[in-house]
Amino acid sequence: MEEIVLESYGKINLSLDVLYRRDDGYHELNTIMQEISLKDRVILRDRKNGIKIECNKAEVPLDRNNLVYRAWEKLSEEMEIDRGIHIILDKEIPVAAGLAGGSSNAAAVLKGLNILWDLNLSEEELRRIGVCLGADIPFCIMGGTAHARGIGEELTKLRCFSDKMVLLVDMGIPISTPYVYDNLDLDSRDRIDINEMVRYIEDDDLPNVARNMENMMEDTVIRRYPIVGNVKEYMLRGGALGSIMSGSGPTVFGLFDDEEKLHRCREGLKDRIKATYIARTI
Repeated sequence: MEEIVLESYGKINLSLDVLYRRDDGYHELNTIMQEISLKDRVILRDRKNGIKIECNKAEVPLDRNNLVYRAWEKLSEEMEIDRGIHIILDKEIPVAAGLAGGSSNAAAVLKGLNILWDLNLSEEELRRIGVCLGADIPFCIMGGTAHARGIGEELTKLRCFSDKMVLLVDMGIPISTPYVYDNLDLDSRDRIDINEMVRYIEDDDLPNVARNMENMMEDTVIRRYPIVGNVKEYMLRGGALGSIMSGSGPTVFGLFDDEEKLHRCREGLKDRIKATYIARTI
């Protein structure tokens, strides 16, 4: 039986601005996306027909509600291929945490099927297919560090902002992404200077990247879940150079330049929240 094993990495947003609501109902974004070492493992096994999904997390759907199902379905339709697949998801990235775990899994399936089925599709072609399934999938296919516009699909690859220490804190609170977008006040604040962040990243300037990180969605989430703001403040007091919420939340992360402070901060948070993770940018 042919089998492919892929690593499926999470992502954080080093800065995230929401510009306006588009005519198609989506929101126009201006953001910096960063791949991190926190990862799932995705195993693909050839199957004569149909799809079978297994996962080590009970809360992960095993039907069409899972993006990996739709990735297989979409690629099969696009390439007019009638072949099944057995997908095994070994997940470490927390579910529904703003870290693009589901999108990363779907991206891994697209890349894996491209190999398993000898399709020879380019990265650009895979990204075109991926964006039909989810806005984060094109970045998850590309990886590294990128300036993203549109709904997240217009990607400019940046110098990799790699090997920076990250502490991730998952509060485990049920944040609805549609709720966050529906309650944004798009006219009440100044725009985030994403171009300045790009310059700091290109200079590999960790202190300035960390100090200038912003996420326009934070205020909406903090109003409903003050713990998000409390965790940010704790990280900053604990030695993080900067701390923000990733994506639409609820995960909060901090960038550190001192490993001892990172571990001490993690220990102090363990009794208050659902889970913590240590990772590096890649």
